[in-house]
Amino acid sequence: MGDIESPDSTSSRQAGISALLPDKAFVTSRRGLLLTAEVALSFIIFICFVASTAAAFVTAPLIEFLLALFLLFAYSTKFNERFKSFHWPLMDFLRCVSASIIYFVISIISVSKYKDGASKAGGVFGFIATIVFALHFYVIFNELANFLKQGDSPEQPRAVADEDSDSDSD
Repeated sequence: MGDIESPDSTSSRQAGISALLPDKAFVTSRRGLLLTAEVALSFIIFICFVASTAAAFVTAPLIEFLLALFLLFAYSTKFNERFKSFHWPLMDFLRCVSASIIYFVISIISVSKYKDGASKAGGVFGFIATIVFALHFYVIFNELANFLKQGDSPEQPRAVADEDSDSDSD
């Protein structure tokens, strides 16, 4: 008798498992595709630098890979909606800005200084990643700017404080 499960426990287990599956709508969206490209490019760059003489550059692609993978998981499973205290778009924006700058610098150094093919491949993929990260922070910036513009709509009159009035009561 103990082996028979109630329908409620089966449905709650399926709901728990489906919470870990990615949301298809997000994965196929622009942000989802950009995050997927960032994960793939960061992993490829990591592998290229592991196989090259430019092994000093392994840390940056590994960290960016893990951060992009975490954000892809968080956004696709709606994990970010559980933690409202973080400003997720700002965190994503800062990650993309720093990653594009770091990848650009690393790519220039690896292409110009190192002579082996893996370093040059890592540099070329780094330039592609720079473009993808820059495109992602441009998209995030536009979304944040549109959100802020909606807050300053002319339909809502702002109350002006009367601090500069000439009526002094002595």
